[in-house]
Amino acid sequence: MYLPLHFNQRDPAVAARLMREHPFASLITTDDDGLPFVTHLPLHLWERGGEAGQAPAGELASAFTLLGHVARPNPQWRHLAERPRAVVTFVGPHAYMSPRVYPDLARVPTWNYLAVHCTATARLLPHDDAEAKDRLLKCLIGDHEPAYAEQWRAMDAELAHKLLQGIVGFELTVTDWQCKAKLNQHRPEARVALHAAYASGTPDERALAEWIERLGFAAPAPASAS
Repeated sequence: MYLPLHFNQRDPAVAARLMREHPFASLITTDDDGLPFVTHLPLHLWERGGEAGQAPAGELASAFTLLGHVARPNPQWRHLAERPRAVVTFVGPHAYMSPRVYPDLARVPTWNYLAVHCTATARLLPHDDAEAKDRLLKCLIGDHEPAYAEQWRAMDAELAHKLLQGIVGFELTVTDWQCKAKLNQHRPEARVALHAAYASGTPDERALAEWIERLGFAAPAPASAS
């Protein structure tokens, strides 16, 4: 993606947090005509060696693995089998920014947001490996409704087997990633007003205000030397 240096976040802990807090991703492959094919789906982030922030230098991308599944009728799993490289995108909070946050009138509005893009190599789980699919589903259950795990474990074995046959599970090993935090941080003269406006706004705006604080962009511009 277009990623100016001042919006580039290279801290893997920031990328991991965004992917975990906003797991509903877009999985992008190419179809047989060479056109993009997109599935919107939740993904589970697994980090090799614990927290991605602890990964050795040069191993930041490979520390991330994304786990998910698609319905068997979805042709995308066949794309992954034939062309295993894919792109996955995650979008965090986003909101309009009014030019009223600036101290002068010669400004324009913009849109602030956070996003993560991953390039990955796919591996399909074997169709007959019910245990692997079960482990994958339990990861997603743990992310979104841990209490449902008991109901899933108690499900009739024949029904559970039928349901598992209806999905194709996969692992996406991330080979590269980009994390963009576009929070108007390159305009320090607007930081205080922008943060105040977002902090009292919509849920997405309040979430952006929290990220502005978390990344250290809430402070006013330093005073110029006289």
